[in-house]
Amino acid sequence: MRRIALVTLVVDDHETAIRFYTEALGFRLVADEPRADGSRWVVVEPGDGGHGTGLLLARAKDEAQRGRVGDQTGGRVGFFLHTDDFARDHTRMTAAGVTFLEEPRHEPYGTVAVFQDLYGNRWDLLQPAE
Repeated sequence: MRRIALVTLVVDDHETAIRFYTEALGFRLVADEPRADGSRWVVVEPGDGGHGTGLLLARAKDEAQRGRVGDQTGGRVGFFLHTDDFARDHTRMTAAGVTFLEEPRHEPYGTVAVFQDLYGNRWDLLQPAE
C-alpha cells in the first residue's frame, strides 16, 4: 500500500507551532526529536494515529524559507481537515481562538468552513457528506 505519510509545513518556531496544532486543532504530537545537525524532527497528526497524513513542522532555515511561512500555497486552501462531527470541532476550534474566514456552509460534498492556521495558511474543516 502506498500513501502520503507526511507533508512538510514550514514554521517560524517549533514551540508555538506545536502548541497551536495540539491545543487549538487537537492534533497529537507524534515525534519531537533532535537531529545531528541541530534541527528537530517534529511531527503532529490529527486523530488517534495512523489514519491521516502527518505534518512535519520544519523550522525555516533561511530567508527564502521564512518568506514561505504562511504562504505555502499562494493563498489557496492547501490543507483539508476532515471531521466526523463538524459542529463539535468548529465550536472547540473557535473557542480555542482559531480564525474562521467564513461561516459554515453546506455543500453537496459536505459541511465546510475555511480557517487559518497561526501563520495564515488556509485550511478547510470538512465533514464529508454521507
